[in-house]
Amino acid sequence: MPENIFPKESNGHTSNEAKETKLKKEKMKAIWNNKVIADSNKTIVVENNHYFPPESIKPEFFEDSDTHTTCPWKGVASYRTLTVDGKQNRDAAWYYPAPRELAKGIKNYVAFWKGVTIVK
Repeated sequence: MPENIFPKESNGHTSNEAKETKLKKEKMKAIWNNKVIADSNKTIVVENNHYFPPESIKPEFFEDSDTHTTCPWKGVASYRTLTVDGKQNRDAAWYYPAPRELAKGIKNYVAFWKGVTIVK
């Protein structure tokens, strides 16, 4: 059974978002342009997105971006552009370098969108 890895608020309850956050112990892979760009059996699922531990990504495919967005409960997200075999996928990965308290369990973990496939 996946465990809840997020802290409780000062009132002893977790937020609704944190209740939906689980540590997955299945081997998961992130694939883009036919290459595995991240691989881990320790992803954390938040709002249906698998967040991969920072040590599980293959850094040769990632380049920091200037893009940032803000989530009301997780904080400011930073983005990375993927480059695989000469093809770019701008801002296809994001992470939280300094997340808010309720999201501290995903600090520096990387999630994907924009055509990146997550598979077992």
